[in-house]
Amino acid sequence: MRRHRTVDGPQGPLLSINGRELLNFCSNDYLGLAGHPELKAALKEGVERYGVGAGASRLVCGHTSAHARLEERLAQFTQRERALVFSTGYMANLALLNTFSGRSGVIIGDRMNHASLIDAALLAGASLRRYQHADPRSLQGLLEKTASARNRLVVTESVFSMDGDIAPLPEIAGICRKAEVPLLVDDAHGFGVLGKNGGGALEHFGLDMQTVPLMMATFGKALGAFGAFIAGAAELIECLIQSGRSYIYTTALPPALAEAASCALDLVVRERWRAEQLHKLVARFRREALQLDLPVTDSVTPIQPLRIGDPRRAVELSDALFEKGIFITAIRPPTVPKNTARLRISLTAAHTEEQVDHLLSVLSDLF
Repeated sequence: MRRHRTVDGPQGPLLSINGRELLNFCSNDYLGLAGHPELKAALKEGVERYGVGAGASRLVCGHTSAHARLEERLAQFTQRERALVFSTGYMANLALLNTFSGRSGVIIGDRMNHASLIDAALLAGASLRRYQHADPRSLQGLLEKTASARNRLVVTESVFSMDGDIAPLPEIAGICRKAEVPLLVDDAHGFGVLGKNGGGALEHFGLDMQTVPLMMATFGKALGAFGAFIAGAAELIECLIQSGRSYIYTTALPPALAEAASCALDLVVRERWRAEQLHKLVARFRREALQLDLPVTDSVTPIQPLRIGDPRRAVELSDALFEKGIFITAIRPPTVPKNTARLRISLTAAHTEEQVDHLLSVLSDLF
């Protein structure tokens, strides 16, 4: 059974849980921005100006200048024509797949795609076909088999949330373009971390809007805030505004949170040392983990899973780490496939080299 661990205080490399201070290695706060003083100030100022709740959906009276400014910034930052803000990444993916597919459509996705993409495809009523994980040839085969389908869409994560590996997006995009099938990329775990300016996996690979018409990313990971957005061609964003049910029929993201997300975007651009520090820590962890013969994967992102296999063993190791003052959650089925339970280690720019070294030392003793 899964259980809650109650945190008392802000996110950071140290967490207070049940009166104990633990080293936190399972947060998606990759750039260490969740407790940034400028972010907190932006949120407070937003509350003073707009209050707490948005009051209604965006198309009723919940659309504020805070939402408009954030969307303009996001479109400029991602070099897309327009952007649209959602309350969560889950809701954004629901809107995308329900709007651009349908009961007569075929959604072709990576076998390891996030649950929100799978659920969205099922709720859209489309035929869901899944290609082998990060395998362009498998995708090519499915596109050939579904060539007669009227309405097709290919979807993939950029950085896979449980394995940390990066999808071969240039190859996938090339195959989709040749087949004239639109590609949607969920960049939740790449945005803010990858790319010269933090633009994510698409910037990292140099993929423009013509190559990848639609992208989704979230504010609750590298940006340390809350919410999500979709960016793409102006007419596609307009389609989402008019037809995206999880956009239309829900109360708008609180405008104060939109202000916080705008501030976070400024910090991503201004404080690039955070991403540089993060990548240095990732390289340090991987180098030492390989020398210690720990069961690391090929991930070069902040997500560094240790494959355990047996779920009971994964939970035992997580509990042992907890007793030693380190918080790492055991991830097991159905979140991941059978026999692939793991400790999902997440590194952040707020960690120190000493903290990473301490983690490695404890892991060495346990393994």
